[in-house]
Amino acid sequence: MHRDLRLDNVGRRYGLRGPWVLRGIHLTVPPGALIRFEGPNGTGKSTLLRLLARLDAPTEGRVTGRPRTAYVPERFPTALPFTALGYLTHLGTVHGLSRPAAIRAAHDCLDRFGAAAHARTPMAQLSKGSSQKVAVAQALLADPELLVLDEAWTGLDAAARTELERAVAERTAAGTAVVFVDHDPRRLAGAPDATYTVREGGLDRRTAHATSPSGGPVTTVVVQGPADAHLPAAAARVVTGADETEPGIHRLTVPASHSDVLLRALLTARPSWHVVSVRQEDSTTGESTTGESTTDESTTDESGSRGR
Repeated sequence: MHRDLRLDNVGRRYGLRGPWVLRGIHLTVPPGALIRFEGPNGTGKSTLLRLLARLDAPTEGRVTGRPRTAYVPERFPTALPFTALGYLTHLGTVHGLSRPAAIRAAHDCLDRFGAAAHARTPMAQLSKGSSQKVAVAQALLADPELLVLDEAWTGLDAAARTELERAVAERTAAGTAVVFVDHDPRRLAGAPDATYTVREGGLDRRTAHATSPSGGPVTTVVVQGPADAHLPAAAARVVTGADETEPGIHRLTVPASHSDVLLRALLTARPSWHVVSVRQEDSTTGESTTGESTTDESTTDESGSRGR
């Protein structure tokens, strides 16, 4: 995004005399921000996301900034005359890829979200879960500057949900702004820069960037850094807790969904940081969920994660 996306005194209603769904909305979405919207059903969350994605125009007020935007709705239309692969390939060419490059990108996206087996399946025959995987794939294929996720995790299996959280972390680290709604309060727990509650047509900011994750798994990474070195900027942005337990030894806490981004930032820094241990635990109980492991730059790939 070359500049912030802004909503200035925005209101939206349907019909000339319809009730106001949203009114007096002021919101700034800077590049790289992760923003969550929450609130009961029917309060206008989806309407707000459609305004941010510029799928709807405000009834009053102004929306400024035109980032390249990708949108994932809760229910993706499947009555399209394509197979899953054909649809993604078509979109890839629309976004400027050559056809061979678009085919490769489409295969990669389908494989990433566990839908490779449905590449040749007509869209109209896909299950809800498989259709949602295609919806997520098409959004990431666009290399967006703004990613809008409206209950995008609905219908995905556990592996795909985890992969989407990882994709969100990667995109925000690369400068993409992500705004999302999800019914699960544990979704990306501890990661958002801001959380807003949609209430009575307006927005209430519930919290700034969380200082500690809550309600979801966290990863604790112990690293040894160069003498007198500060954390790399890309690492400092995603951590929610950092303690220097002894000179040069740092204990970092990060939402589990962002652990790959943290490890990549540490291992690709120059000079690089030595990863001593990685442990995932439940933030509500403090109990380890994966056990503690020790790693080293020489045995960890560039992303700090195992290959897919």
